[in-house]
Amino acid sequence: MLDGKSFKSILVASSILALTLCAVSPAAYAQGRRAVNLSGTPGLPFSDGIVVGNFLYVSGTQGTSADGKLASGISAQTRAALENIERVVKKAGLRMSDVVSVNVYLSDIHDFGEMNKVYTTFFPDPK
Repeated sequence: MLDGKSFKSILVASSILALTLCAVSPAAYAQGRRAVNLSGTPGLPFSDGIVVGNFLYVSGTQGTSADGKLASGISAQTRAALENIERVVKKAGLRMSDVVSVNVYLSDIHDFGEMNKVYTTFFPDPK
């Protein structure tokens, strides 16, 4: 069992670095694996997305514009991040309506309302 001090340390560490791991079965992996890369990201040590079997895994993205600059404000950052994700989804031959799971990491929970106003415009119902 964690004491309060250990829990706070873990909580701080998790807010600094957030990782999402997806693993696939050998059967799904055997169906094929291909990278989905946008033209503006050459030379990076990861793909913008990976298709394995019938699934697309999209790398984490920030709210940056095509020139790599972070957009100003949470609404603009949310829009830019989701537009970047949408480009990967479309390049893989899918639509945003095909998305079944999204992880959103905010550095300030008070930004949730503004982020959510933009977020909901990218996905049809049911969300």
